[in-house]
Amino acid sequence: MKLKIRVEKPKVEALRVGVLMGGWSPERKISLVSGEKAAEGLKKAGLAVTVLDLTAADRPEKKLIAKLKKARLDVAFIALHGGYGENGGIQTLLERLGIPYTGSGPLACGLAMQKACAKLVLEANQVPTAPWQALERKGSVNRASEVTLKLPVVVKPADGGSAIGVTIVRKKEQLNQALKLAFRYSYWVLVEKYIPGTEVTVGVLGEKALPVIEIVPKNEFYDLDAKYTPGKSTHLIPARISKALTKKTQEIGKKAGKVLGCEDFYRVDLIVSKKGEPQVLEVNTVPGMTGTSLFPEAAAKAGYPFPKLLKHLTLLAVKKRKTKGRF
Repeated sequence: MKLKIRVEKPKVEALRVGVLMGGWSPERKISLVSGEKAAEGLKKAGLAVTVLDLTAADRPEKKLIAKLKKARLDVAFIALHGGYGENGGIQTLLERLGIPYTGSGPLACGLAMQKACAKLVLEANQVPTAPWQALERKGSVNRASEVTLKLPVVVKPADGGSAIGVTIVRKKEQLNQALKLAFRYSYWVLVEKYIPGTEVTVGVLGEKALPVIEIVPKNEFYDLDAKYTPGKSTHLIPARISKALTKKTQEIGKKAGKVLGCEDFYRVDLIVSKKGEPQVLEVNTVPGMTGTSLFPEAAAKAGYPFPKLLKHLTLLAVKKRKTKGRF
């Protein structure tokens, strides 16, 4: 007679979840807010939480590895925005250490973060996106003569987020100043054709597109101030577009993430032109978790209140390691 031994699976509440936040990108302050909110929500969901504020002092890899090992994490919840947190750096390191983490893998993060690379992938897969060109910083930042797109255009750092360094340029005399600002944050700048229309965002959770949110900023566009200052923008659910266009926008959002290799959760920002044509602006692999962030708002509308959403993302991270054996 064989003796059957029952092995109890560890409960999610027993997992040590490390919220990685802060970092050293221009989005550090926003990341700290996201991280604090995420930690609070995870605790409400009943999980054991350790908060790790990564600073510039942790940039040497040996120090960062030592910090992560000392925390003895079962899973990492990534709330790092910009730079190392979204370009695949922290994801690569966590895989080397065998620590499951939330969100997409290194390649998808790197592609999405490098907006010009993302544009190439989107275009190659017939995902509609606004006309664009990229400029490399070499020599003078006064490069207005190299911009071939007809005004108005949007000038932005090619690997940044939170609309930091972004300018809508409507007059030629504004172009060099906009380029100078964008080059302050990146060695590459993306110049994109400005498309008037309805700004929307599509969050994707697992394989499901969340309700489309229409963004109505009180500023000229959805800039840093409008994103994170309560009352500076209105989020409309459902968006004021037809049901057919809503479905089309969701499908385009899902396809954009899929062709870049995104996993578990991400957010796709789009403009629906006045002709009713959704155009992808960018894909965010580490959506914000602040009090004004879009992804948690859409998830709540879909039946995932904040603590439930965070717990679900944590479980997806653990499941991904077990089922895919990626690292």
